[in-house]
Amino acid sequence: MKKNILVLGSGLVGGPIALDLAKDEAFSVSIADINRNALDRISDKRVRKIQADLSMENELAALICDFELVVNAVPGFMGFQTLKQCIAAGKDVVDIAFYPEDVFGLSELAKQKQVRVIADMGVAPGMSNLLTGYAASKLDKVKNVEIFVGGLPKVRQLPWEYKAVFSPMDVIEEYTRPARLVEQGTMVIKSPLTEIEHLEFSGIGTLEAFNSDGLRSLLFTVEAENMKEKTLRYPGYADKIRLLAENGFFDHEKIDIDGQYISPLDLTAKLLFKKWKLQKDEADITVMRMIVEGVKNGKNTRYQYDLHDEYDPQTGVHSMARTTGYSAAMAVRLMAGGYFRETGITVPEMLGKNENHVLFILNGLKDRNIIYREKIETF
Repeated sequence: MKKNILVLGSGLVGGPIALDLAKDEAFSVSIADINRNALDRISDKRVRKIQADLSMENELAALICDFELVVNAVPGFMGFQTLKQCIAAGKDVVDIAFYPEDVFGLSELAKQKQVRVIADMGVAPGMSNLLTGYAASKLDKVKNVEIFVGGLPKVRQLPWEYKAVFSPMDVIEEYTRPARLVEQGTMVIKSPLTEIEHLEFSGIGTLEAFNSDGLRSLLFTVEAENMKEKTLRYPGYADKIRLLAENGFFDHEKIDIDGQYISPLDLTAKLLFKKWKLQKDEADITVMRMIVEGVKNGKNTRYQYDLHDEYDPQTGVHSMARTTGYSAAMAVRLMAGGYFRETGITVPEMLGKNENHVLFILNGLKDRNIIYREKIETF
């Protein structure tokens, strides 16, 4: 009997998740969103489309009751409450909503309801956590963890040289949330967009990396002397964003403009959406480099994983949607297939401790031409 799976959110990531899962004969897949146009972008008849206001608790509760497993792909501002409601309804969940709340605050509820939750299962957070957890499990002691990741347009267009598959609000949140890092074994908080460094990537050239709050659960689940996550962009980008931030363009407090009250953040997001939105058939690139260094059997050991993925013109799926969405889709298969049975809140680095789980997801991604290249060195 087919498993009924519901994808919440028909954005540029939720849509590809549903389409990928619908190829599996073991699943009956539905997708829900308030935006009719977003739903209409999905033409595959194997995906049932449901128009619903997912921000309304009663409407969401009525919707999810008929499904066994839910993928939470809603915007970050509503992600935590959506996940909480799914857990309360006793539904297993794979979650990619990028919200500021601590997902472990739902651990007790998930245990009570005997549901399985794999949270933050995208590319970063997601695969960055999974591979960090995997490398850390191979080491006797972890010294340094460095994660560099970014989604970029293949064709650079001034002034931003940036395009996004996520909502502008979620992107701006990344630029305003204080960055948490680990230095000398202690968590420290730094301003985002700071401590810029430049790295070279084959086929791309020089990219800048700046502090961002992307470690999330890794801060508490992996013990390392030093740990940082930085966002990758084309050089000069951080200075432009910092100029907006320092001049109040991201402020939440509403101001009076000729009798109309509006927050600078809402106006900025509205304006930037037009500039940042990835258009259909517009090529993008996802780049990630992960380095985990430590000691194994008395020897210094270094694990490095590199990802370079691009827009797929055959399917019309953008790279950031591929690398994020297909990671979540493989986690759904891991859960639905009974390979992962642990109830409660699980984050990807916990999955990373089980080599079979890691290989299951990596091989599934490889089948979709998303390849993480591993290099192990001892010195």
